[in-house]
Amino acid sequence: MEYKCSMELGGRTLTLETGRLARQASGSVLVTYGDTVVLAASVVGRKPTDRDFLPLTVDYREKTYAAGRIPGGFFKREGRPNEKEILSSRLIDRSLRPLFEMSIRFETMITAEVLSSDQENDGDTLGLIGASCALNLSDLPFPGPVGAVRIGLTEEGFVINPTSAVLEASRMNIIAAGTEDSIVMVEGEAREISEDQLIEAFRFAHPHIQRIVQLQKQVLEAVHRPKRAWAPEPEDEALYEAVRGLASEKINDAIRVAEKHDREERLDAVEAEVQAALLESHPEREKDIAEAYHRLVKKQMRSMVLDEGVRCDGRRGNEIRPITCEVGVLPRTHGSAIFTRGQT
Repeated sequence: MEYKCSMELGGRTLTLETGRLARQASGSVLVTYGDTVVLAASVVGRKPTDRDFLPLTVDYREKTYAAGRIPGGFFKREGRPNEKEILSSRLIDRSLRPLFEMSIRFETMITAEVLSSDQENDGDTLGLIGASCALNLSDLPFPGPVGAVRIGLTEEGFVINPTSAVLEASRMNIIAAGTEDSIVMVEGEAREISEDQLIEAFRFAHPHIQRIVQLQKQVLEAVHRPKRAWAPEPEDEALYEAVRGLASEKINDAIRVAEKHDREERLDAVEAEVQAALLESHPEREKDIAEAYHRLVKKQMRSMVLDEGVRCDGRRGNEIRPITCEVGVLPRTHGSAIFTRGQT
């Protein structure tokens, strides 16, 4: 079924269209904003994999033909993704991946291809909007649409989706992605703005994100596709409690070790003790024991940070890692430097 809907956003028209291109994909959307057009498609495997994570791949591409150019010179073909394309792929991934139910294991591929670029409206946020809509059009369980906008700051105030010309004079270039309820991802840069201005920028952006979410819902209501039958595997609370009884105090001590390698060795040793103690009563369940153990470590680490305001290396919430910089490290290179921040 073909469907198309539009809305005004930042003085231009944002259009979502489905059912005309990439029909064999699990879900596909053509996103148009100004004269920039992005085709986003999702393809989902039929059977779950045996991996212990969501096998999600995102590929965002901007070919030169989109701007009316053809590669010339020695290289006549386009090569691997450039830095902009890689960062845009990561931007889409970071916005969508955390929203999936943790136990989903279906192989999932998202592609976002810039078909036309007016070189005024960037395709990265359009790729994210299209990827969100394409996922929701598939039969894979996903919690709902995600919208995204770029925020600029000029002398006149905040600007939604500033053009490339406006961005040159903007003190802010930030992308915010979110659901109907909250902001889920932030990426960008700014020139010496205050925290209050940054928070105000998110408040300014969220109503526009909500409108984009509503536009996607129009598409989903018009092209309704049932979701595949799927239910997360129930967690073994009895096993988790057994792990907690054996390891809770030892984990609490281990996560407070400031030196990273020592802390990891302590945690590995505790896990080995738990495995040895429980394998006799829970044979052939090493993987389940390990999952319960890491779930407990994560819970206690988060509790220490949120309840006590202390991180693993002993820093408080308002303390940053020590930073050291060295220059002129190598004798023959044009320039060399070492940047060290804490234990990284």
